Amino acid sequence: MKLLFVGTNPENTGAASHFVALVQAMAEAGHEVSAVIYPDGLIWQGLARSRVRLYKAKFRNVLDLRGYAAVFRAARELKPDWLVGNFGKEYWPLIVAGRLLRVPVALFRHRTPPMKAVSAYLIPRLAQHFFAVSRHARQAYLDRGVPGHLVRVLYNPVNMELCRFDPQQRSEILRSLGLGEDAIVLGYTGRMHTGKGIFPLFDAATAAMAEQPRLHCLWLGDGPDAQTLRERAAATATASRHHFLGWIHDIHPYYSAFSMLAFPSIATETFGRVSVEAQAAGVPVLGSDIGGIPETLDVGVTGLLLPPGDVAAWRDAILKLCDPVLRKSMGAAAQDYVQQHFSTPVIAEEFRRSLLGDRCGAD
Repeated sequence: MKLLFVGTNPENTGAASHFVALVQAMAEAGHEVSAVIYPDGLIWQGLARSRVRLYKAKFRNVLDLRGYAAVFRAARELKPDWLVGNFGKEYWPLIVAGRLLRVPVALFRHRTPPMKAVSAYLIPRLAQHFFAVSRHARQAYLDRGVPGHLVRVLYNPVNMELCRFDPQQRSEILRSLGLGEDAIVLGYTGRMHTGKGIFPLFDAATAAMAEQPRLHCLWLGDGPDAQTLRERAAATATASRHHFLGWIHDIHPYYSAFSMLAFPSIATETFGRVSVEAQAAGVPVLGSDIGGIPETLDVGVTGLLLPPGDVAAWRDAILKLCDPVLRKSMGAAAQDYVQQHFSTPVIAEEFRRSLLGDRCGAD
């Protein structure tokens, strides 16, 4: 199959990570893949060393002729069977290009906030395939009147090798933090803002530290509330056990340092890629029971679901996963779970079957 992906969004987002992973998954599966992407952005960097042919372009809006020119140039060379898009600003350009090129279009929607009324009605009906990245997101579109047979679910693919546990990396990261090999590391990675549940997580972790002297919290990320969180940590007796590293471009090595991952959002999440990546590294997950997060783990087997913002419940769960026997069993189960449900070969095959089949209904 020949696939032309179009993703000219320069921002560092979950949708961009999904774009890179899906492009690589389809290329690794043996399909002929090209991509029209923003020059030197996250997507470009993620695909620069792949065997995917890259074309530079920017779609500033639906009328940006330079974006269309890049798509048509790539299409003339590849003669694709499908055009694939990931970002809202390119939905209409791809639908128009698909009509002009007589090539079917597959679009992914990563957000649950509604599109403008006309787009919300027409885009799922004009695209040959419209994908949500979780059952939660799919239901949100159905609740707004999109017919069920128009929306399929395809989860984020995860490269198991990229997330593989590396004991040497773990030792190096722990050493850089001044921690011993017996440290228990609760990891958080993501945006630092209130909706992500960072403050209830901080309170829960700090309370757990009072009972578990080997527990440390490793915070990866930045955002509007990062400074407030740092100041709160500095005012506690456990300040030295909260480690803030700021924004990390490549977080994959840090999964090896985590004993457990916290995904504590109190605002709805469409999915939860970091949850899946952590489990691929053998790290059990503590996740909020909200939005698409429950779809990322096998509850009670690879991690635990907890009430969003419930400090006492999160403290107890953190202490529960301080048990090395439980962590080991959950971590092993987590790797198997991701391999079976989210690994790149699995998702690439599901995507291929979806594109080759008829437009079909609910998962």
